[in-house]
Amino acid sequence: MKGMERKLLLLGLLRAQEMHGYHLNEIIDRHLGMSVHLKKPTAYHLLKQMAQDGWVTHKEEREGSRPPKLVYAITSQGESAFHQLLRESLADYKPAEFISDFCLAFIDAIPAEEVLSLLSKRRSVVEGLLQAASGHDTHPGSLQLVIEHQVRHISTELEWLDEVIARIKRESRADT
Repeated sequence: MKGMERKLLLLGLLRAQEMHGYHLNEIIDRHLGMSVHLKKPTAYHLLKQMAQDGWVTHKEEREGSRPPKLVYAITSQGESAFHQLLRESLADYKPAEFISDFCLAFIDAIPAEEVLSLLSKRRSVVEGLLQAASGHDTHPGSLQLVIEHQVRHISTELEWLDEVIARIKRESRADT
């Protein structure tokens, strides 16, 4: 996820309510963690940048003897930026990157038996991700679309992996 999408996400969440950075990260991790990879330092850096750009404001709040927290709120400039980023993002498409697929180009370097064992482990990981993604509560409004897209993607990945495993089994039987 690039800077534009990350800013869109943070601004979109701040449209719902004022929040401190920790709460923003907690929401992202809990509800969007399967499809959004936004590290806390990156989120804080973007919030600082958006504050400098006038898109968000922040105020300091303190609870008891705890260290103060910055609570962020979207500004009217931020609202305009949100709508611009939303329109740009909706009109654009970036294909998914499958970084972990590069290893498939080299599976001929190890025995088929081992490949099948390793792909079986990969399949278990993907199946776990699908269970986690499918286990989310239904969310109100269009947030549900993000979860449904993730579930569809992982389901398709699982189907594809099953096809690859079956193909390798057939090919290894034909070789023997």
